[in-house]
Amino acid sequence: MSKAFTREPNAEEDDDAGLPPIPSGGKNYITPQGYARIRAELLQLIDEERPKVVEIVHWAASNGDRSENGDYIYGKKRLREIDRRIRFLTKRMELASVTDPSVHHGSDQVFFGAQVTYENGSGESNTITILGIDEADSLQGQVSWVSPVARALLKSRVGDVVNLQTPAGIQAIEVTRVSYPPPASPH
Repeated sequence: MSKAFTREPNAEEDDDAGLPPIPSGGKNYITPQGYARIRAELLQLIDEERPKVVEIVHWAASNGDRSENGDYIYGKKRLREIDRRIRFLTKRMELASVTDPSVHHGSDQVFFGAQVTYENGSGESNTITILGIDEADSLQGQVSWVSPVARALLKSRVGDVVNLQTPAGIQAIEVTRVSYPPPASPH
């Protein structure tokens, strides 16, 4: 098949591909630290990476034949990727509801930003931190606030037993510890 007949994804439909959706009508809760990371990535793309790629594409275009110019072809592709990421980050920041978990410091109730330790019926203990969908990293023991375990735990207190829906069926888990980061001290 000729390359002329391959379909390139529309930029708008590809922006959110493979990324966690924000619940309809819901908010995009995020910690101040998560928001700062997204903002830093956006500024780095806009102020540093995109101008470098634009310069390379401009230089490659001035070399003549663009059809076989690898720098030009790769540069244009990279530019589309950067622009797509910039649009995505901008949308996420617009929808973000920055929530500081330290306001609950000292509480034994589970809210957004809590680090929660719970035990299952077999006595196995797990510790998770409930964060925003754009900042949670399961390899670090962080889960999104829309995940099944977070939804089961939200608003529970130390000592509560809640039901967690798993692929194997409903599992009872007991909240054994809840903590929040301490409030930042004013300088």
